[in-house]
Amino acid sequence: MYNAVICRYHEIATKGNNRYLFENQLIENMRYLLRGAGDLKIAKVRGRIWISRRDKQDFTEDELQVIREGMGYAFGLESFSPVIMGAPDIGFLRETVRRCAGGFFDAAFEKRDKVAFAIRTRRSDKSFPMRSKEIEIDIAEVVNDNFGRGDGLYVNLDRPDVTVFCEVRDEFSFVYFESIKGPGGLPVGSNPPVLALLSGGIDSPVACNMLMKRGCRVHYVTFHSDPYTPPESTEKVRRIADALNKWQRPGKLFICNLVEIQKAIRDNCNSRYRTVLYRRMMFRIAEKLLGRCGAKAIITGESVGQVASQTIVNLGTIDSAIQTLVLRPLIGMDKSEAIDIARRIGTFELSSWQVPDSCTVFAPDQPATSVPQDRAEHDEERLGDYEAMLDRIVEECEIYTSGGGGGK
Repeated sequence: MYNAVICRYHEIATKGNNRYLFENQLIENMRYLLRGAGDLKIAKVRGRIWISRRDKQDFTEDELQVIREGMGYAFGLESFSPVIMGAPDIGFLRETVRRCAGGFFDAAFEKRDKVAFAIRTRRSDKSFPMRSKEIEIDIAEVVNDNFGRGDGLYVNLDRPDVTVFCEVRDEFSFVYFESIKGPGGLPVGSNPPVLALLSGGIDSPVACNMLMKRGCRVHYVTFHSDPYTPPESTEKVRRIADALNKWQRPGKLFICNLVEIQKAIRDNCNSRYRTVLYRRMMFRIAEKLLGRCGAKAIITGESVGQVASQTIVNLGTIDSAIQTLVLRPLIGMDKSEAIDIARRIGTFELSSWQVPDSCTVFAPDQPATSVPQDRAEHDEERLGDYEAMLDRIVEECEIYTSGGGGGK
């Protein structure tokens, strides 16, 4: 019965003269997310985005399902509603409510004997012969006449079980019955891309999703230590990247074998510094990969004090290895907060798959929690030309993109 979808945004509306850039990016992202829903028209109308079929026919159930699922991944979207759109007159509103509202009231009566309802009306066309309050009274009478069950149906504007929304504009009017929450934030692509250090853990996928919500397309780099880590370690990260890429045009996943530099650190450096030195090398590799994906910053899932490498001193020592901006959106979160987000975005179960990763290879029994920068640099001097090793790692990395194969 629906022939259009109205999409609302909130944060975008606060933008100034460049607001249209965010709107256009959101529309572009919606077209991508809804590419399986047929030939759609997506357009801006008075601070809202409208979706309809180009042939102006009603959506099929399959098309609506694709739209509902796709809009759940559209960062920048505050909420959306499937609507029945038609002529701007009270007759259309009455007939639409009489014809289409029954299923919502039937479902409510299946749960309880008494059902509360409300009519909410907006009238942007001030020349319309009825005021908003008069429209609400008129439509409430239609509801009572058609869906009332004795005294089981009553008006409650504060806590209704069913709400009928009507809106009248100059050129059309429409009716809808639900407002579906979107993911909020800014459209992916409205800020520069970033490169995430993506592990198989819980935190880094959450950090990726949080940067997507701020408008950044996210690419990924992950590390393995073949033959000391199994193939399942990279397969796990591929699956996580696939899950994250549902929120954006797929980002690249760079898969790097870290074992050469890990062995060099194991054989030449203070064993208690290994974890921090590993991280410094990971950051250097990530910095070398920025140009391959156009990323302007590196992101991680680190949180202060969570493990030995994430103390204030060690984070500073790790950051000093590179010149690039490092973003840590989880820096003040505790684990339970990250887990809640991971469950919501669909990565928790994937992250819970227990597979060894590169961080555990040659890991010290008692890692240092406070490695001064000069001590880290002194140990790195023992490695000789480690830049050549890092260049080889970058040159030999595998590149994976969702929906396609890998390659060099």
